[in-house]
Amino acid sequence: MTDPTPAARSAGSPPGRSLLIVTTVSHTINHFLAPYAHHFRAKGWRVDAAANGAQTDPALAGIFDNLYELPLSRSILDVGGLVRGMRAMSAVLESQPDIVHVHTPIAAFITRAAVRRLPADRRPLVAYTAHGFHFHAGGSRLTNTVFLTAERIAGRWTDRLIVINDEDYDAARRHRIVPDRRLVRMPGIGVDAERYARSAIDPAEIERFRASLGVAPGEPLIVAVGELSRRKRMADVIAAIARMRHQEAKLAIAGEGAERPALEALIAELKLEDRVRLAGNLDDVRPFVAGASALVLASDREGLPRSIMEGLLLEVPVVASTARGNPELVDERSGFIYPTGDIAALAAALDRLLDDPAAARAMGQHGRQRMVDEYEISKLIEQHETMYAAMLAGVDVGPQRRPARARG
Repeated sequence: MTDPTPAARSAGSPPGRSLLIVTTVSHTINHFLAPYAHHFRAKGWRVDAAANGAQTDPALAGIFDNLYELPLSRSILDVGGLVRGMRAMSAVLESQPDIVHVHTPIAAFITRAAVRRLPADRRPLVAYTAHGFHFHAGGSRLTNTVFLTAERIAGRWTDRLIVINDEDYDAARRHRIVPDRRLVRMPGIGVDAERYARSAIDPAEIERFRASLGVAPGEPLIVAVGELSRRKRMADVIAAIARMRHQEAKLAIAGEGAERPALEALIAELKLEDRVRLAGNLDDVRPFVAGASALVLASDREGLPRSIMEGLLLEVPVVASTARGNPELVDERSGFIYPTGDIAALAAALDRLLDDPAAARAMGQHGRQRMVDEYEISKLIEQHETMYAAMLAGVDVGPQRRPARARG
């Protein structure tokens, strides 16, 4: 079994409460949750993290008091991985955190099951943020049944269920996954508006990035960011580029995945080698996105996508599918929503943006302001602080209204 012993322990943990953050893989912690560790450690909390790869991820060094390695599988059908994960999680819980906050569904189920096995007087409080339920409209009947059943079972062991989009909020209530008094609606997990600002990026770096992609000054560039998987529907974006009126427009896709060979074949089939670039994984997507005329997200399933938030914060208008979460981020003044899988509609929306560059710039500016107003990381940290305080005080949230969406 993987050693659950912390990789490092600070000399004398700080006084106060303790928080354990759990995810399936360390990448999730590094890219999304580190600001929470900084904040609560600054308040005197002990903040630990547990994930697959946590002890070997150099990006996590020094951010947490303790790092625990968890041999978690990303498949709910991997019985051996589930058993190993349960054993390791049970050992991690010997650190006796006050609150365990878990993200990602496999880690969430295993963690809540391990907490449930503890004696009642030793159980920490448990919060679970669902970054998009794995049961959803359009999912297979089998997959939806498995994941909904798991959520219903584990919901009985959950002190707070946090959902980040309207569809999941409605689903959680409809399926009674947790009582309303334990259901919390938050606008994602936040994004750093100062980091994702055009003023934070050297304009020369943006131009160098465009040149590296073969994009000449003044040429329109469409970008997409995400894993090269079927779920992300990058093939739709490539096909839409071929159908656009603006044949001068170029496309660059940042990301890697199993679909890369199929996408390369499609690019060749459509004779788009001069217009489409697969840029691979990027350490910093900001200059890549900031140099774009538009950002596309074509997925058939999302939670509340950070790529849209980052694009709008960089004042780049967005064209996004009707997948869950996307319409909550993109309004009529910051881009266009099109029916998932409708390649003609995607191409038409991109052409509309390129038809009027001034209007497109205004959309990007409006989008940034909306992201700052509603989704900035400091606001989300404040909401987490309020939620944790209520949990520790034994106060339920009470029934919440579905948040009204600001439009126009």
